[in-house]
Amino acid sequence: MRVPARIFASAEMLDAAFRDRTAQQLVNTATLPGVLKYAMVMPDFHEGYGFPIGGVAAMDAKTGVISPGGVGYDINCGVRLMASHLEKEEVMPYLRDLTNALYRACPSGVGESGRIEVSSRELDELMVEGARWALKQGLAREEDLAHTEEEGTLPGADPSKVSARARERGGDQIGSLGAGNHFLEIDVVEEIFDPEVAKAFGLQENQIVVQIHCGSRGFGHQICDDYVKGFQSSVRKYGISIPDRELVCAPIDSPEGRAYYSAMACAVNYAFVNRQVLAMGVREAFRDVLRGKVRNYDLYQVYDVAHNIAKFEEHEIDGKQVKVCVHRKGATRAFGPGRPEVPEAYRDVGQPVLVPGSMGTASYVLVGTKKAMELSFGSTCHGAGRVMSRAQALKKIWGPDLKQELEERGLVIRAGSTKGLAEEAPVAYKDVSQVVEVVQSAGLARKVARLRPLAVIKG
Repeated sequence: MRVPARIFASAEMLDAAFRDRTAQQLVNTATLPGVLKYAMVMPDFHEGYGFPIGGVAAMDAKTGVISPGGVGYDINCGVRLMASHLEKEEVMPYLRDLTNALYRACPSGVGESGRIEVSSRELDELMVEGARWALKQGLAREEDLAHTEEEGTLPGADPSKVSARARERGGDQIGSLGAGNHFLEIDVVEEIFDPEVAKAFGLQENQIVVQIHCGSRGFGHQICDDYVKGFQSSVRKYGISIPDRELVCAPIDSPEGRAYYSAMACAVNYAFVNRQVLAMGVREAFRDVLRGKVRNYDLYQVYDVAHNIAKFEEHEIDGKQVKVCVHRKGATRAFGPGRPEVPEAYRDVGQPVLVPGSMGTASYVLVGTKKAMELSFGSTCHGAGRVMSRAQALKKIWGPDLKQELEERGLVIRAGSTKGLAEEAPVAYKDVSQVVEVVQSAGLARKVARLRPLAVIKG
């Protein structure tokens, strides 16, 4: 190991890191060239491909490596939170109609086509321009971009580094949820923990909000797959010793490393556009169902965060500002007050951090802290984290029974398949409240608000 490994967990959670490959994968990550300070996992950790989910590792930008497995297959999987001007009682009479409208407006399911289809030239443009491309097409508002990580555009994208197969898979999936753990939820703000920060974020108790969780679909998956295969030879070419072939990597400052970063940035920008187009679908659904029935049906964007990404950032290490490439895989940036990367509207309080739970459980809005900058390169958890694989969940849970159980609890459920519903059952995940307590106790983020789901659309 070149640096220590650090696990953020409660005593109860810690055992879980040794029941699957999380701890071993974290140790393996700590052996990579150029890794600085320590490799770590957030409390929503579980085994992943090469790197553990919940993993954070910062590589020296000059001497370190970049690893597709350290970013993940669903590049820039992330969460967007939109808030309404409505209270729960105004929406409840129309909740079922609204859920049906959202289900129609936001396609979900494996291989499902999206809301828009783009030409090859347009695909090139959106890979480079990200959410700004959506703005030019009338699919975004300026304030949406201002409240999106990187303002919806990661620099450095180069479409020539993306394969024909990835382009083929991505051309018709823009504006779709996909499957797996992706979802769209109508929530109510159940409790406010920090009134000052909540006010800055535009949140208040009993308010209706919407979460969108999805990523770069088959486009990003194919890019990761292409470079995982290509990097098998890169480790031999550069003489990099890795304890697990899933950790294939290349020097950041090499033709292979630069090519992967450029292709990954294309997928990051694709995912920002994907969530942006879905957000416009959500606005349309609210308008179609609620127009003439409530005082104001419009939705404004609180924030959009990325989960699976590698980014160049500057952090203080041993008293010096160092440029690093931070890998966050199933982890969320959680920058504290004062950082220029935080939107101007939130710069005095810190970055919004969105931590979705599983169906039927709470989700949280947190705020980034200065302590996170010291402890975790400004990172925190991204969700509840699995305790059960999808295969295990399918053996224990029958989708139709779960749907009935959730609906008896008052939730409106729409799902592409009951199999997918079973795979994402609440019991397959950790208790998100316990995960959030760990990050708050460690100082990685602070609680602002808790959300409770009213309606769930699963991929």
